[in-house]
Amino acid sequence: MNRFTRHTNKSRLAIVTISTLLLTSLSVSAANSKVQSLPLSAERIGTQLQRYQAQGAGPFTAAAGQKLWLQDMDGRSCASCHTAKVTDMGMHQNTRKPIDPMAPSITADRLTDSAKIEKWFTRNCNWTFKRDCTPQEKGDALLWLSLQ
Repeated sequence: MNRFTRHTNKSRLAIVTISTLLLTSLSVSAANSKVQSLPLSAERIGTQLQRYQAQGAGPFTAAAGQKLWLQDMDGRSCASCHTAKVTDMGMHQNTRKPIDPMAPSITADRLTDSAKIEKWFTRNCNWTFKRDCTPQEKGDALLWLSLQ
């Protein structure tokens, strides 16, 4: 191997190294910007799920949450007002008032306030099921909704 070949190989290695560093830097920047652009609801949902676990609930499953959402109780279900497809607008059965989609992917401020989450679980579980929902049911429903 002559001096010219060694120099060329070193140059190629340097170019590959610099390119790799630049691509890695761009990937990390892109990943960080994605994380920073995520709604804060994901963190708050996790905190809320931990509260339900502290009450003895868990593990939570999205499938159980969806089942609860669609469960009919004397002609009522969560889907009665909020629709089965939570990315769609809903409408209150009695007042006919429009309800923004429940999916946090559509309605940015959905599932961001623990007090509101509890308030609406209390109202809607009592209206729909004529009882409070258990921490397990709340956690399952919250997990399923958060994935929509």
